[in-house]
Amino acid sequence: MKESHLGLRVLLTVLVVVCLITADLHFNSLGKTRSILNTLATPVLWVADVPASVRGWYDTHVRSRSQLLEDNARLQRENLLLQGRSMQMSSLQAENVRLRGLLNSTAMLRNDVLVAELIGVSPDPVRHQLVLNKGARDGVYEGQPLIDADGLMGQVMEVSEFTSRVLLLTDVTHSIPVQVNRNGIRAIAEGTGSLDAVEIHHVSATTDIQEGDLLVSSGLGGRFPFGYPVAEVALVERDPGQPFARILARPRAALNRSRHVLLVFVGGPEDSALGTEP
Repeated sequence: MKESHLGLRVLLTVLVVVCLITADLHFNSLGKTRSILNTLATPVLWVADVPASVRGWYDTHVRSRSQLLEDNARLQRENLLLQGRSMQMSSLQAENVRLRGLLNSTAMLRNDVLVAELIGVSPDPVRHQLVLNKGARDGVYEGQPLIDADGLMGQVMEVSEFTSRVLLLTDVTHSIPVQVNRNGIRAIAEGTGSLDAVEIHHVSATTDIQEGDLLVSSGLGGRFPFGYPVAEVALVERDPGQPFARILARPRAALNRSRHVLLVFVGGPEDSALGTEP
């Protein structure tokens, strides 16, 4: 009996609901009631939306900040890597220019040459010496001239099996016979201990030598072949009370910048073709 009453109640409820829905669809008679119910349900919706709002705030502020920090660190690493590659490319480009200069200088020579690379520098600031990666097994010999793309650098002073030590022309113990390319006047250029200067000794104050004159190796003494550019006269001082002029010249070679150099195998004084002023 109770089950029949329950079924009747459910049936009546369904009928009422259907009637209300039908009436609302046709006459919109429950619009105000529905608005009131929606207003009353708003706090419930707010409470139900709290977990989603908290999660959205966390994703936006916490995870986004962490992601930004990670992205910033990654970009800094990439930027550092790119800067390193850029510096390496600049270095390689400059090295390529210097090597092209060396290759161009070999076209001016009739002597055989050997390209060598600088692997060491003397720690003593007064001793201007270099260590090259070529030695006796490559045919390097003591006294062998050393040049770069611009001029004479010095000579080999010591040879081992795999390396050689070079004395630069600016070393205080080095001297080389030179002559003025313009008029053939001969003199001796001696190192001053400064990489940007050699001094010309025992030149009479009346000698025709001027600033800007190119000094080339004279070939005297048999150590250096004739005609290699050595230095350019930078200073000429004549004191009326002194018999000799004070003359300083600037080496043509890049003594403190060249990394690749040429070791020249001299065949004879007449074999060099560097006797003309550029």
